Amino acid sequence: MLIKTAEDAGMHEHFEMIMPLRWSDQDLNGHINNARIVTLMEEARVRWLNSTAASEGLETFQCPKVVASLNVEYRKPVSYEDELLLVLDITRVGNGSFTVRHTGIQLGSSVFIGTTVVVPLDRESERPRKLTAAETAYLLRYAETASVAG
Repeated sequence: MLIKTAEDAGMHEHFEMIMPLRWSDQDLNGHINNARIVTLMEEARVRWLNSTAASEGLETFQCPKVVASLNVEYRKPVSYEDELLLVLDITRVGNGSFTVRHTGIQLGSSVFIGTTVVVPLDRESERPRKLTAAETAYLLRYAETASVAG
């Protein structure tokens, strides 16, 4: 297994998005519902990979993808009244999957950290496919360190 660092891949980048919150996102305690947090993570990830990456010439990320694994560590309640910033980067790049880290920030503090393992699918067969060299290079731009299976 080859270990690539941010220096190998170029400057570490991240995708940021202010997430719109709705009154109906709150639970009985007045906090954003935990299931809604997962949806916000998905919205930011889809915007990044399907729109931003495509606008930079990487249209292959518009292909179908599935989430193979999802984990969320809730650190603090998320408030409806305060702006929520989602910061996305990459923690692992494999041959046929990659892990996206989603950090939710409110009032300068991390309120949750989530990870999703994403598997791209072949558009025709709807079966898992390998990442292309261009996709791997794109993802490594967003990785502090990422392991790439060789």
